[in-house]
Amino acid sequence: MVILKEEPPNATDFASIRNAVGWKNPELLFVQRSIDSSLYWVSLYLDNELVGCGRVIGDNSMFFYIQDIIVHPKHQKLGLGSKIMQSINNYLTLNCPPGSTIGLFSAYGKEKFYEKFGFQTRTGETLGFGMCRFI
Repeated sequence: MVILKEEPPNATDFASIRNAVGWKNPELLFVQRSIDSSLYWVSLYLDNELVGCGRVIGDNSMFFYIQDIIVHPKHQKLGLGSKIMQSINNYLTLNCPPGSTIGLFSAYGKEKFYEKFGFQTRTGETLGFGMCRFI
């Protein structure tokens, strides 16, 4: 049975699950700082093993960003990502003031997943395309 906790995972487990999906990590010190700076966390555990997580980052006033929606590859296609997003959406509904913006960067091919939760793809026509820079 998968257990959902509204708390962050430890830094080692978080870095490990990021590695499992092919994402790079900085040193654990910076992973921990990032964990500590987040506004909200949801972590999923199966037999005390982290199998999924997600978080909200931002200024807690006008801008909120959904970050690191991860489900371990061994546990994908079981609805766990939806459980993470439902918990995050509940948090955002309760904590985002009118006029605030919620953003996210979707992994390629995952746009339809986020559309189920009310997110719209930026076509570039009115708002421009989203951009990022990796270091």
